[in-house]
Amino acid sequence: MDSTRFHVEGIVFDLDGTIVDSKEAYRQAAADAFSVFGKKLLDQRVALEIPKRFELEKTLNDLTQGIDVEDFRKVYLKAYYEATARSVPFPHVPDALEKLLSKARLGLTTRRHMPNRDVVCQLEKLGLHGFFSAVVTGIETESPKPSPQPIFKCTKEMGVNPSKCIAVGDSIIDIKAGKNAGTKTVAVLSGIFSRDELQSTGPDLILENVTKLPHFLI
Repeated sequence: MDSTRFHVEGIVFDLDGTIVDSKEAYRQAAADAFSVFGKKLLDQRVALEIPKRFELEKTLNDLTQGIDVEDFRKVYLKAYYEATARSVPFPHVPDALEKLLSKARLGLTTRRHMPNRDVVCQLEKLGLHGFFSAVVTGIETESPKPSPQPIFKCTKEMGVNPSKCIAVGDSIIDIKAGKNAGTKTVAVLSGIFSRDELQSTGPDLILENVTKLPHFLI
């Protein structure tokens, strides 16, 4: 087992792929978006490649079957946000959050471009809202992750210094955002990025999922 241990005052989590399982939402959004344009999702691997390309700001031209990329993006994101309403937490996440809350304040940031209340309502339905003292969505700062702004806003609302926090996420931009904000960083393999892709960003720790994190806090 990795010997890394953290003594922190706050933990800032990503949402999709970290706290909740979003893979089915990615698949549904891709299928729905292609359907709107009279196409079919021909390869399930494309469904998980699309959100990765969005996050890394890479072209989708080779994936959209001739559909205008900007038109596809608008339809896809609308379908994705609708699909996320049915996303559920990964197994044993509430138990892990309860353990972590006994050691640090917890916050959450998401790139979802939607009102804070919408995300909070979903967390309430999932029984998770009570764990987080701050929730920051993609429309609450001028720049989304990997900018440090969402983490700065979140930690300010949590009442902790970023330097005394961990940023936890499943994507490259989550780790970059944490580093840009001056936090420790923990990458989890529960999302759509591989170990090698996450390792390339130099996180302090890589875990299978967030349920492993309590073992690494002092």
